[in-house]
Amino acid sequence: MAEPDRQVPHRPGAVSLFFVAKAGVFALGFWIWLLVLAVRGSEATGVHLIAAAGAITTTLVGVVLGARMALQNNAAARHAELKRLLVDISWNAFAAAGNADESGKVVPFPTSSQDGDRPANRGPGERVPAFDRGERNRGDRRR
Repeated sequence: MAEPDRQVPHRPGAVSLFFVAKAGVFALGFWIWLLVLAVRGSEATGVHLIAAAGAITTTLVGVVLGARMALQNNAAARHAELKRLLVDISWNAFAAAGNADESGKVVPFPTSSQDGDRPANRGPGERVPAFDRGERNRGDRRR
């Protein structure tokens, strides 16, 4: 069965990519400026220091923004997959409930017992159903 065409989930894109590209352009500019200053062969001055600091800083900013964009893209893809799985699970449970007349395919939801058939003595490893936990006296928890 082919997967139906689904709407593409939100993924960080244009704005994040803009800032990554902007940092890359600035880094390229600073590296070129530093290269031109180094090729001229003059003594290192404050201008060289500014060009080197700008080149290093903008390169690091570009790398950090690129890594952040990749992480956001990955998280958006995982989130979309999780949402798709939850929808598939709930749809399968709904469809299986319609086939409840066939035995062995559907696990019924637990219901609380109206008779109070709660066992008095439980062993240390015996599990307590969720509905029995709620029937406990609330004052017992303070001990």
